[in-house]
Amino acid sequence: MACGRPTSWSANPISDPELHETAKNLCSQALECADRIEAGIQLLADPLVREAFRTMNRVMAKAQRQRSAFSARVSPDQIGSVNGTRTPGWRFFQLAFVLMNLPGIAQPDSERGQQDRQTVELLFFPTGGGKTEAYLGLAAFTLVYRRLLHPGIESAGVTVLMRYTLRLLTLDQLGRAATLICALELERLERATNAHRYQLGDWPFEIGMWVGKAATPNSLGASGDGDQQSAQALLTKWKAGKSDRPIPIETCPWCNRPLQPDGFHLMPQRVPDRLEIYCREPRQPEIREEYSHMGECPFHKTVPLPVLAVDEQIYRRLPCFLISTIDKFAALPWVGKTSSLFGNVTHYHLPTGSGVAGFWGPAEKTNGVKIPQGRLLPPELVIQDELHLISGPLGTLAGLYEAAIEQLMRPTPESPPPKIIASTATVRRAEAQIKALFGRSQSRVFPPPGPERDDNFFSRTIPDPNQAKLYVGLSAPGRNLKGVLLRSYLGLMAAAQKAWNDNKGMGDKNPADPYMTLLGYFSNLKELGVTRSILEDELGAQLQDFAANRALPMDGVDNPFASRKRPEEPQELTSRVSTARISATKDQLSRPYVDKQSLDVALATNMISVGLDIARLGLMVVLNQPKTAAMYIQATSRVGRQLSDKPEENKPGLVLVLLNPNRPRDRSHYELFPYWHQTFYRHVEATSCTPFASRALDRGLPGVVVAMARHSQAALAPPQGAMAADALQAAKDQIARALQSRCIATGAADEAHNRLLPTEVRDQVIDLMEAWWKLTQQPEAKLQYWSHEDKGAGVGLLHTPLDSDALYAGEGYKQFSTNWSLRDVEPSVPIRMADYMQDLDGDE
Repeated sequence: MACGRPTSWSANPISDPELHETAKNLCSQALECADRIEAGIQLLADPLVREAFRTMNRVMAKAQRQRSAFSARVSPDQIGSVNGTRTPGWRFFQLAFVLMNLPGIAQPDSERGQQDRQTVELLFFPTGGGKTEAYLGLAAFTLVYRRLLHPGIESAGVTVLMRYTLRLLTLDQLGRAATLICALELERLERATNAHRYQLGDWPFEIGMWVGKAATPNSLGASGDGDQQSAQALLTKWKAGKSDRPIPIETCPWCNRPLQPDGFHLMPQRVPDRLEIYCREPRQPEIREEYSHMGECPFHKTVPLPVLAVDEQIYRRLPCFLISTIDKFAALPWVGKTSSLFGNVTHYHLPTGSGVAGFWGPAEKTNGVKIPQGRLLPPELVIQDELHLISGPLGTLAGLYEAAIEQLMRPTPESPPPKIIASTATVRRAEAQIKALFGRSQSRVFPPPGPERDDNFFSRTIPDPNQAKLYVGLSAPGRNLKGVLLRSYLGLMAAAQKAWNDNKGMGDKNPADPYMTLLGYFSNLKELGVTRSILEDELGAQLQDFAANRALPMDGVDNPFASRKRPEEPQELTSRVSTARISATKDQLSRPYVDKQSLDVALATNMISVGLDIARLGLMVVLNQPKTAAMYIQATSRVGRQLSDKPEENKPGLVLVLLNPNRPRDRSHYELFPYWHQTFYRHVEATSCTPFASRALDRGLPGVVVAMARHSQAALAPPQGAMAADALQAAKDQIARALQSRCIATGAADEAHNRLLPTEVRDQVIDLMEAWWKLTQQPEAKLQYWSHEDKGAGVGLLHTPLDSDALYAGEGYKQFSTNWSLRDVEPSVPIRMADYMQDLDGDE
């Protein structure tokens, strides 16, 4: 490390004592980081650690070759040897990040390992800098090392838990992580065939996508069961051309070929227990030719893709790598099988044996062979991407549910806590947010800031002649903003067509390609909807004649615009569009303009502020100033992501911001436009996360208490376990103490007026558990956790705020109002449309 040696500031001390002390503290943090990296390097002397590290590098290189071949349109073996392609390799900070975290993963019981496990690592790097590859490398090491250290069945189960806040981000990271898991599974099969001395286990490496039912099915289904949302029903509709694909995976994560309906198989057919996905060659000759450079896919015959996207199958097979949205954890009190995700299972069947392959826990009837150790190891690595998004109501309830999640990942007091990695490019007061969310008082930023603002050793700020992005502000007093927006779209699209025509002979290498797709960004759905109507009505009609209408009748002056054909209907990236449609739109955005499937216009909300990593995009129009600086930075960073040392390969971004002069905030941003953009990272707002606020406890505490109780003892786990009165009494004090300690750990009691808060939390927990116990003692009581978990078996303890059953208004039951999603913090208002005039006439 640069700060490990005498530096200019130490040789020439800063005269100001405060500044000198600040520089000294910064250098101390850098030295600590250097020591951790050195410890990781020394740890490679251990044969198992070295083998896991070597395997991690091998599979990461394979995965990067595959993904690079997607866009380069060459064979993966040619990556690095063909012009324009680079040999897979680490960026310096990525390798350092993996090395510094090795002791915490490989030696959790050592003094350094214990300290690392208690510390949250915040990977703080600019958008597009390569954060994802850094923590995927650490995830690969964790997966391999666990298999090498525990060669038996206990190393199976969920090892890495990666959580996101938005569907789009989950989809994007699923593609990258799935390619890595494919590489790991191929490595495992190769070693099993070659009888290598280091085996990677009998259980496959698999990745699971655990998100809401609007994106993936909750159940596999069966013939004649009548469930229209099951995987079987959705798959049948898709194969008949009546709906979108049942899971939001468009292409094979290994070879990028479009997944075909005949590659999806529910096995066995009558009562399926698994959904197997295979890669099939497209029937269209032109599409087959497009992907011929990828060669034959290894997942097309006998080896299914290691991807799971049905909740029922995820609970059964327990993928080693689980990607989820953060609000999915609201299912913990409702679904007993969620306990298995944390290793709480007792029996198993291997895929090579007879019977259904998978794991069984205390929430269901046991099956298979007993696990020798009595359970699987819990998850060891938690990755929380885009930390800045976990704020407000979502962050507050997520912080409360973290108490239950932490307990599940530490089955005994002696169990080491999981290693937590967070990443972001825009955050302020991260330490306070981490403490409130994870209950960890220690956090470290990587790379640590150095004494020099523009040089932290791992990255430097230098003037770049190849500008990454140009921001242009436009405000038109006295003009209708929607009219300004329409003219902006027309001018940009017509000018892009002119640039395209001037370089038409270059095909998909045309330098105008990044600007042929216009990405519109809106702060809310209302503005997007109005704009979409304007574009559909007027954009196409005016675009063809726009160049002729703007021609300048002057000798020697070329028309800066060109006639452009009527664009296709704009596509959306918003919450009101299905996940399958979003996935298809992303695929269209990544295609060059010469491709028939490319897009002219895409309209988006803050869904794209994270998770849209498409290098070819170069043009964005922002309507009105977004609500926060972090949102603005993240959203506009979706364009201009491909920079190169070669000017001809550089794809800078152009961001046009349309500001409303009638809004004081927009007007202020316009007046300070150059200065604000030169310093906008300085203006990032601090996030709010208050998990033990009174209203948060009202909304979330019942669900957290039930989750902690249900998953703490085997008697409480099944649907009818809600009647296990003795187990309830045994768990009561333990849960109350755990939440009391959590309240203190999050800093909620730091303020003088909150000193009694931990005691109040403890009393609320005791009251809830006593109310639950009293319900079990009622005459002819027959409780289960919720009405439909085991149909007709009993009354549901849990209910949603909108449940109108009179029973839930009574004493006892009303205390257990619980949401299915962490985003549903307020009940919705149902609206029924009626024909007012018809009612007046008395026709109804």
